[in-house]
Amino acid sequence: MKRIIKETSTKDQFIAKQSLIALQVKDKFKPADIDIVIDGRTVEVPKKALDLFMTILNTMAEGKVINVVASDSDVTTQQAADLLNVSRPHIVKLLDGGSIPFKKVGKHRRIKIKDLQKYDSEIQTMREITLKTLASQAQELDMGY
Repeated sequence: MKRIIKETSTKDQFIAKQSLIALQVKDKFKPADIDIVIDGRTVEVPKKALDLFMTILNTMAEGKVINVVASDSDVTTQQAADLLNVSRPHIVKLLDGGSIPFKKVGKHRRIKIKDLQKYDSEIQTMREITLKTLASQAQELDMGY
């Protein structure tokens, strides 16, 4: 997994914000059609690539670090921890507990990005359900929320 960890500069944030504004269609939050011209040739860009580009610009505009990783890539436990924003020991516990599938390469664990994404999505769904349940209970108990 190739990573470039570099904070987005203030100048790049500004340019990304301006690019987002230029690529938005008035009163609609979808990207406009664009043509990319390279050496005088127009290149057609798939919609998914344009969507990814918009996500990258939005992330840059917020000043965040960007990681782009192929979904079939394998990562180490430390890389998995970085991607999920948890500790490496927590990842090891999840792996050993069977929450996330992995394979061993020698004595080292390797995790597929798509398995991490699936786990993260499942956890997010569980969090949303729990939050809705707690909010509903707070409403029923008239707790002022």
